[in-house]
Amino acid sequence: MKKFFKEATGHIMTGIGYMLPLIVGASLVVAIPKITALCMGITSLDPYAEAQGFLHILYQIEQVGWTGIGLTNTVLAGFVAYSIADKPAIGAGLIGGALASNTNAGFLGAILAAFIAGYAVKWAKEHIHLPESMQQIMPLVICPFLATGAVALIMGVILSGPLSAINTALVDWLRVLCSGSTSQIVLAMILGAMICTDMGGPINKSAWMAGNVLMTEGIYQPNVFINCAICIPPLAYAIATVIRKARFSEELREGGKGCWVMGFIGITEGAIPFTLVKPTRLIPINMIGGALGASICSLLGATAEIPPVGGMYGFISISNGWAYLVGLIVGAVFIAVVSTMFVNFNVDTEEAEADVDIDDIEISFEQV
Repeated sequence: MKKFFKEATGHIMTGIGYMLPLIVGASLVVAIPKITALCMGITSLDPYAEAQGFLHILYQIEQVGWTGIGLTNTVLAGFVAYSIADKPAIGAGLIGGALASNTNAGFLGAILAAFIAGYAVKWAKEHIHLPESMQQIMPLVICPFLATGAVALIMGVILSGPLSAINTALVDWLRVLCSGSTSQIVLAMILGAMICTDMGGPINKSAWMAGNVLMTEGIYQPNVFINCAICIPPLAYAIATVIRKARFSEELREGGKGCWVMGFIGITEGAIPFTLVKPTRLIPINMIGGALGASICSLLGATAEIPPVGGMYGFISISNGWAYLVGLIVGAVFIAVVSTMFVNFNVDTEEAEADVDIDDIEISFEQV
């Protein structure tokens, strides 16, 4: 069972990995005409659906982006199924994802459809044995037919109603959680701390995956906090190598230059070499900085009406984008100042990595 859950997580992450370029591209195509319209004093382009001229063009571009966002469950399910059983499963997965959207089964339905499609194909490959002369029809006819039939029967007939009810109740609860000021700050603190705990490890990925799951349901706010926190640790150590240069070895000062880029585009792993110097002290500091930055972001009113884009430049896709930047910078400055107060980074990083194995800071869920 542990092995299955580990494999299942890998398949879901693969699907999300393929889905993300769709989300990012579509979000930007929505954001650019929205921002252009806001600069003109127009808050919604919907009244220009039947109009003519420049504003109608902006409306058409925005609708293309929303079309892409509407494909998230379809693409997610297709590529999760592809991860499980390769090409013969992708068609049934795509159908299952579209069905999940149409029946309001949402992300849960899309994932379930993907697993039905993928494992139906795996079962067929293992249990259906055709003569050598007919082997070519297995991946083209038999496997897609069985997988699509299984999706149609289980998702379309048996589970569409229950999954729709479960998904609706879950989404409504999460919307309430994101709308309350106190609960939203608590959510921001939890997500910010998780992102900055193991920087690319299982806790970080769990928070990141949760944000992307909610984004497929039209709940964008958690990703504001996640995107903010992702930038904080690398930016923090980039700042630290400048303001407290004497506290860092030459090698880490050089590494700090790369952290400017990683902080700007949102690659948390850039902070790992610094954290390895003294993980018992620096991991809690990183967590507090991430929680602080995300909660300030929430307090100052950074909100997302469209799927937010990651990185520092993501402020363009967020209402009150300045609040996003303030939270990010405050969290980074906190880590930069406090980390250099408690840790001397004048060490050989190769020796530090030899003394402290990365397993010491990655937390495994296998025993849960």
